[in-house]
Amino acid sequence: MKLKIILLAIVTLAITSCKGQPSKNIQTIDAVAFSKAIQATPTPQVVDVRTPEEFASGHLIQAQNVNWMNPDFVANSVKYDKSKPIFVYCKSGGRSHKAAEKLAELGFTNVIEMEGGILKWEAAGLSKPSEKWIGITQKEYADLLNSDKKVLIDFYAEWCAPCKKMTPYLLKMQKEMGDKIVIIRLDADKNKSLLSEMKISELPTLLLYDNKQLKWQHSGYISEPDLKKQF
Repeated sequence: MKLKIILLAIVTLAITSCKGQPSKNIQTIDAVAFSKAIQATPTPQVVDVRTPEEFASGHLIQAQNVNWMNPDFVANSVKYDKSKPIFVYCKSGGRSHKAAEKLAELGFTNVIEMEGGILKWEAAGLSKPSEKWIGITQKEYADLLNSDKKVLIDFYAEWCAPCKKMTPYLLKMQKEMGDKIVIIRLDADKNKSLLSEMKISELPTLLLYDNKQLKWQHSGYISEPDLKKQF
């Protein structure tokens, strides 16, 4: 009996030690610390792992684009020095986390990931103000709230996994609950200036208004039943 218990403990330890353990070569830090670390590093290696289209729409000054979704990600990563710090970021943190793990697996000894991605960077006021306003204006946003019904604003992105999971039931609710609530979905990538002004740094973000007053706000995935409770 004692032998069985000992064997079970050994197997459990082996399983837990091989699963879910973060690499000691990866640091995940907030946007402000990320910015300071880049500034303190001579000739920093900064990698934006978003798509070329996202990269072209705006990126950190020192960054180079190595698309995580590209099958050649590993091959494109070998040009960087594995012995020096490499800074990694994406839009909200999902892709950069996977990329950081892959880089550590490839032998990079100091992988520094920006927590929350460029959304957190912009929310922290680290981006230079753009002369060009992208997307709907604040006045146009305010006009969306002119309704005698409750208004639910859904900030989403096509690449966002939780957003994709929520899309079917939100579209269904738009049709089935149109007499009670107005549901408006705004693509975050097409309304960057508004997101920056509103300090929205996570996707999806839902905002529920009643008589133009914000009554409820939620970031991240939420199930259909839990969302309906807010109405």
